Amino acid sequence: MVLRIINGRVLDPSSGTDCIKDLCIRDGVFCDLDEGMQADRIIDAEGCYVMPGLVDMHVHLRDPGYEYKETLSTGTAAAVKGGFTAVVAMANTMPVTDTAEKITKLLERSETECSCRLLPVGSVTLGLKGEELADMDAMARAGAVAFSEDGRPVMNAELYRRGLLAAKRNGKAVLDHAEDLNLLAGGTMQAGKKAKELGVPGVMHCVEDVMTARDIILAKETGAHLHLCHVSTKDSVRMVRLAKAAGINVTAECTPHHLILSVDDMPGADSNFKMAPPLRDPEDVIAVREGLVDGTLDAIATDHAPHSAEEKARPFAKTPNGIVGLETAVPLIITEFVRTSIISPLRMAELMSLNPSRLIGYPSGTLGMGAAADVTIIDPDREYVIDPSEFVSKSRNTPYAGRKVFGKVMYTIVGGKVAYEERSTK
Repeated sequence: MVLRIINGRVLDPSSGTDCIKDLCIRDGVFCDLDEGMQADRIIDAEGCYVMPGLVDMHVHLRDPGYEYKETLSTGTAAAVKGGFTAVVAMANTMPVTDTAEKITKLLERSETECSCRLLPVGSVTLGLKGEELADMDAMARAGAVAFSEDGRPVMNAELYRRGLLAAKRNGKAVLDHAEDLNLLAGGTMQAGKKAKELGVPGVMHCVEDVMTARDIILAKETGAHLHLCHVSTKDSVRMVRLAKAAGINVTAECTPHHLILSVDDMPGADSNFKMAPPLRDPEDVIAVREGLVDGTLDAIATDHAPHSAEEKARPFAKTPNGIVGLETAVPLIITEFVRTSIISPLRMAELMSLNPSRLIGYPSGTLGMGAAADVTIIDPDREYVIDPSEFVSKSRNTPYAGRKVFGKVMYTIVGGKVAYEERSTK
């Protein structure tokens, strides 16, 4: 099978390439262009970005156990529609992904049920209970790309220290949910004027900041790779910056929603704006943006968290945290950051493809010869309105319904095969 992609703006952060050129794929890998080679298919990418396949290093697929929210099939279908060729699947399923056997089962299922590459995460503790370490060595051997308790922190610092050491022993990162449950105390949105107006308990900045500080100290002590998930406060950004300057092995991600929305954007107690960490104050949004631009934050991840309409219809304090993000991340980043020249298209490819790949030690994020042919092709000028009824995800919980955006994923290619092709003219 030979596939040629012609006339596109090729953006390869692994080589610094940003130019109009053609690509050739043969038998699932990039190959040299050969004028005598007969292509089985040609994709004309004129006017489009041609990037290494996007990698989302923070996704909740809900399967097994919560298939009414999402399944491996629907979640990865949403991923390829959103331009992602690989997703890092968090462990907070039911049962929790806390054994080598469960990692193996997910990988086996992915061969027939997934539209893109599934990269499983193992939990740090058994059952996410924070009481006893899981067998992280066995999970690493079975194919876990990282470890995480995302959704809950490990409150026991000594237990977490040992978990960091186990991850280090296996050359894996720990994806860190920085939240002090004692300080959280049932909070549901950013503490302040709006929380008081709505009569809901607030979440203080220190809920995140105290745990960020603790875990950076543990990373310094152990030398393990600590990756901070969904950084949302100005002081957490500052601590990551200082930790990097001190040579501590700390990296971090941010989400589109913490880059774009603040608590001031919430239209009352709309549960589609409820997530953990919560939408913060405007000055926090500015700090997260600055961290993204100056390299303090290494990647953009969606924290795709699907929930049913019934769950999100509950009173604000009782509705679950999280929004879907796989099908909205690309247009949001292009509209808010690329078209405004806050970041370049090449930097977008670095933040959403190359860096996530490197952070989890996965061999993607490149268009280099001989590499697996994972490609995302985006029309940056395609304008449309986000319509949740058109999502292929099972869930519709998004704060972006009705938002006008630019940037449509036209093709997602996984291993040289077209996994998604945009056919609508809207």
